[in-house]
Amino acid sequence: MPHAPLDLLLLPTWLVPVEPAGVVLHEHGLGIRGGRIALIAPRAEALQHAALQVLELPGRLLTPGLINAHGHAAMTLFRGLADDLPLNIWLEQHIWPAEAKWVNEQFVQDGTELAIAEQLKGGISCFSDMYFFPEMACELVHKSGIRAQISIPVLDFPIPGARDASEALRKGLGLFDDLRHHPRLSVAFGPHAPYTVSDDKLENIRVLAEELDAGIHMHVHETAFEVQQSLEQHGERPLARLARLGLLGPRFQAVHMTQIDDEDLALLVTSNSSVIHCPESNLKLASGFCPVDRLWQAGVNVAIGTDGAASNNDLDLLGETRTAALLAKAVAGSAMALNAHSALRMATLNGARALGLDQQIGSLELGKAADLTVFDLNGLAQQPVYDPVSQLLYAGGRACTEHVWVGGKQLLDGGQLTRLDEQRIIANARAWGAKIAGK
Repeated sequence: MPHAPLDLLLLPTWLVPVEPAGVVLHEHGLGIRGGRIALIAPRAEALQHAALQVLELPGRLLTPGLINAHGHAAMTLFRGLADDLPLNIWLEQHIWPAEAKWVNEQFVQDGTELAIAEQLKGGISCFSDMYFFPEMACELVHKSGIRAQISIPVLDFPIPGARDASEALRKGLGLFDDLRHHPRLSVAFGPHAPYTVSDDKLENIRVLAEELDAGIHMHVHETAFEVQQSLEQHGERPLARLARLGLLGPRFQAVHMTQIDDEDLALLVTSNSSVIHCPESNLKLASGFCPVDRLWQAGVNVAIGTDGAASNNDLDLLGETRTAALLAKAVAGSAMALNAHSALRMATLNGARALGLDQQIGSLELGKAADLTVFDLNGLAQQPVYDPVSQLLYAGGRACTEHVWVGGKQLLDGGQLTRLDEQRIIANARAWGAKIAGK
């Protein structure tokens, strides 16, 4: 039987599949059918296939959708609230009091919607979120069409939406059951950090994660102080403590990891845990430098995240990836460390692998979900184009983002959101800003 027509045939000047690594396909077509990638072929061959819609993309680069592997979406409403402060002062004297005063379900709804809109406009098709009222974030993800991992926040003290860790886990399990078969949503456990979650709660999370085959998303080794505090209180480094408790493994997503010694590296390698690098937040808070090239050379899966806009101050994953590439070179003392193609892999396939989604997304391969981003490289500042990936990373920016599809559904068309009302979202954010600032 002949194949049904393609739903959509994209014809970009350049197509970067990410897998295999380092490949740029010139004048190829990509076909979508039923929300999945059904064809990748040279242009002439691709045009022989019937398609309901054909989109010519001259001077454009087609890549997998970008994956923001760590953030706190609703905190976008705290963007710029407490800048240029050390992490402990920023958290304890500004962010935590603001959260206690302002965070409720409406805050999470409006802040998450703002974050989703910003991310889509920057080429992000999937994000990982860890914040309060996770059920509200799930609703926004479902409605907007984006893909996400939502982590259930767990701390030893009361948080908005949960009186204690036990209640947070109960609600999280209910959410996990409700969304078990959702095509775009996965639920993970989000113990905040080693210094805010006790051993018994961590062991409970380990058991649940094993039973449900769920991810564990956690801030780890964010600062030197955190490591020193753990040595004083537990007689071991935080990562060693987590290893002793059985949390490390392919499901474990270690966010930040700015402090890594030889023993830490060995634990990451042997456990096959992923590291999620957030360079701009770490730089802004002076938290330290994740040794990305060293991790990469050792075979550790390193993904990339923006962190929350309260500490970044944007959700620009393309900019984050550029910073990661430049910083990796400086930290390693080598201009060859983390080249542009490897950096793009961090922002796509490595992110998918960290979130346990690499069989579905992260690269342009037949059968995978059609999560795609198109970048326009026709601009003055992108000329001439020798390597489109280098040009995107080092001379482009999120303003080059033109189209985004998730599961074959177009969520950004010519830079315009197709499902979200941008002006209403801006108005809501301004209203929150005036309220929080006391104006």
